[in-house]
Parts: sequence; structure tokens; C-alpha cells
Amino acid sequence: MAMLFYPEFEVVRNEYRCIACRVCERQCANEVHAFDSESGLMVSDESRCVNCQRCVSLCPTRALKIVKSDCAFRENANWHDDTIKEIYKQAYSGGVLLSSMGNPAPFPVYWDKILINASQVTNPSIDPLREPMETKVFLGKKPGKIEREQDGKLKFDLPPQLELSMPVMFSAMSYGSISYNAHKSLATAAEKLGVYYNTGEGGLHEDFYGYGENTIVQVASGRFGVYKDYLEAGAAIEIKMGQGAKPGIGGHLPGTKIVGDVSRTRMIPEGSDAISPAPHHDIYSIEDLRQLVYSLKESTEYRKPVIVKVAAVHNIAAIASGIARSGADIIAIDGFRGGTGAAPTRIRDNVGIPIELALAAVDQRLRDEGIRNNVSLIVGGSIRSAADVVKAVALGADACYIATAALLALGCHLCRTCQTGNCNWGIATQRPELVKRLNPEIGREHLVNLMNAWRHEIKELMGGMGINAIESLRGNRLMLRGIGLTDRELKILGISHAGE
Repeated sequence: MAMLFYPEFEVVRNEYRCIACRVCERQCANEVHAFDSESGLMVSDESRCVNCQRCVSLCPTRALKIVKSDCAFRENANWHDDTIKEIYKQAYSGGVLLSSMGNPAPFPVYWDKILINASQVTNPSIDPLREPMETKVFLGKKPGKIEREQDGKLKFDLPPQLELSMPVMFSAMSYGSISYNAHKSLATAAEKLGVYYNTGEGGLHEDFYGYGENTIVQVASGRFGVYKDYLEAGAAIEIKMGQGAKPGIGGHLPGTKIVGDVSRTRMIPEGSDAISPAPHHDIYSIEDLRQLVYSLKESTEYRKPVIVKVAAVHNIAAIASGIARSGADIIAIDGFRGGTGAAPTRIRDNVGIPIELALAAVDQRLRDEGIRNNVSLIVGGSIRSAADVVKAVALGADACYIATAALLALGCHLCRTCQTGNCNWGIATQRPELVKRLNPEIGREHLVNLMNAWRHEIKELMGGMGINAIESLRGNRLMLRGIGLTDRELKILGISHAGE
């Protein structure tokens, strides 16, 4: 393979700064760096480099940098560099290309084309430092009207709800796809913040049952690690029908990651690939989905809300309408930029739709049908900042899932090689010597810092709009304006153009 094209990245080593301390050699799980005893110099095998930046970050003399190679095939507007290389790879291997960490293609990011309105004179803004701002969110079915007892007192017999201190949660990342220390960071941060983290489809390690009040347990088609105690351990149960990075495709965790506790937690033999088939073989209709929803409710004595997670696809509004009638309490929708540990490259880059359009279409459909209060909406798939959260809520979301942003807070450098298991930052790996690089206490601190910063920014953005509660923002599209969008895009989003 190396004979066919030049390495994608080049290792630039400053010989005057390099002291041959061999830190780069010890830190690189891909064996890029090596010490040449004859010359007394460090050498590099650039064909192995994935640009994870570990060596650059830890080099004590700043002697290293990784740069994108400028060696390219002859320019061709149709046959791009990446396209040619992918054909070479498949011609050599005969296999499906795998990628991770979401769609990097230059499709429109609608969050960046939506602006937030602000108060000026007639509707004064609110100072979040001096006035109360409510960021608390409750997820679950809501009554369509206020009901009272015979003595006039309000009825409070709501269906089970999830209470969040802010409208952000950590999305599904399974133990196995991420390390024990990464999983622990998410669990402990969720507990500290008063939000939730999602186990993903890999079951729940016995050490984390103590965080059950802040845990969402997932049931996928493979049913890995699913049994009664697991279902009862979490605060909610999520049925995974699909995910944004690979709509219509099941999950696959390579056997190299099914080791030790991962094997025991998933309840499958060590070294065997964990494959979740694309469909649930007991679900081929909304009626079938309803059976599973109520089976899970029955098994947990109707004490936990049930979430149904689906990918954002072209008929998502109709799908969500059916889910809302299935008995589910919450719908989670994952956009096509959602991250993943591994996905077929062609699926990742070509299937699904942006979460912004999917969210607006679903919220409007449910409102038009008078069933919006039947379910809460969670959205994910490249929620990158507090501004994205605010825009999502204004488009109709009750809360947002974040995953890639959380991994970045843990140290991820988006080198997009999660599927190899060689994560130099101790996140997407099961190699013990790599796992220990992530300190879960420090990981928790960074996640808590990130979420507290976002909470403060959410309050400031709401205050600038003259809104003092998330509930007043939900579905309030008057607070949004589009810029550089077509009339059709504006209609789907349900917002006006800037200047109107």
C-alpha cells in the first residue's frame, strides 16, 4: 500500500531541538517513532502516522510537529485525492472501508447559518448574574391539560420523568468502544452535574451500577449485557433503532476489543466480534415497537421512561409520529454528523440528513398532529457549543445529546482511528497501557468544567433574548433568524430570514 501513495502526514522533527529522549517513541501506539542507535537520532515511519498529536503535545523541547502532506495526485475536479486512495485501499483489501468520529465532508452546517435574536428596548434583556434563570428540564410525557382533584388541588401523578439540571446529556458510547476510564469519567461527571450519561449498547460494568440514578441503559438489536438487573439499574431505558453515523446499519465492535471485563459485561466470549444486526428481528412495525416499549415498562414496573433512538433520515417526521404513538416517552434523533467508533465510510458520508432539518420537521409534525406533549425530543449529531444547544431548543428540542464534544473534553484529538483500538489518549482503546493515560478524576473535572461553562453561556444567551427559563425557549422559533439559506430551507426550519 505504501508504494501506491505518499503518507498522508509528515513528521517534521527539528534536529536542533530534539534531544533523543524517546518520549515520542514511548507515547506512540502506532509505532511511528524509533531510535536509530547507529546515528543516535530519532527516525519516523510516517506511513503509520494518524496525526493524533500525542507526540507533539508531550515533546519536552517542542521539537515535533505533524503536517498535512502536500504531495498530491494530479488535480482533477472529479477524482479527488481521497477518492483515489480509497479505491487503492479497496483494490488491495477487497473489504469495506471503515471510518470513525462522524462525517467530515463539507456539507452545510445549519447551526452556523442560524442566528439568535436579542432583546433591546421593548422587551428588556435579563442579567443572569443578578436574576434567576431556570435551566432545569424534565423529559417524559406531559399532560395535555391541567387536571385537579375534587377538592381543587392539582393532580401530580405524572408519568416517570428524567430531571436534568441543564438541557444536555452524554450520548451513547459503549464500554468496549471506549475505555473503562472514559466510561467512568462520563458516569461520575453526570452524577456531579445532575444530568445523565448513556451506556450505549455494551451493557453496564458492575462498577458503575452505583451511578444508576444518572444512567440511561440502552437496548440494541444485539441485546448485549441486557438482563433484568441491567434494566432496573438505570433511570431510563433507550431502545436503539439507529444512529446518525450509520442509518440502517447495525453495530460492530471488533473482537480485539472484546477482552476481560468487556467480554463479561457484554456476555459474549472473548475475542468474538460483537455484531448488532441492522434491524431488531422482533421489530418490523410500529406495533412491534410498541410491544417492546411496553415489555420494558412492564419489566421495570412502569417506573422508568422509555426512549426510542432513531437516525435522522428523509421520512423522519412520519417515523417520529409513529414512535410518539407507540407508548415511548422520549424520542432521541441522531443527525448524520453524529460520531461513532466505526462505520462503513460510504454510509457515514452519504446516508441521513442534518439534525437541524430533522428536528424542525419532527417538532412541527408532532405539533400539527396535536401530540407534541406525548413525547420529549432529544437531539444529537454534532452539538458543538452552548449556542448549538440554544438553537436546538428554539427549534423544538427538549434536550441535546453530546458525545464528540465530551470526548474532546477528555483529550480526544479527532484523529478518526477509533476502530483500530490504538487510541493514544486512552479513550477508544482497551489496551491497558493506553487506558491508564486517561485519569478518570481529571476526565470528570474537565467534563464538569465544560458543562458548567455551557450552562453559564446558555443563561447569557437566554438573558439576551429576554427569556428566563428553558421551557419558554422550547420551540420558540421567533427567536431565530436564518442567513444564507434558501426559501425552502427556511420553510423547513420554520424561521424567517435575517432582516425580516
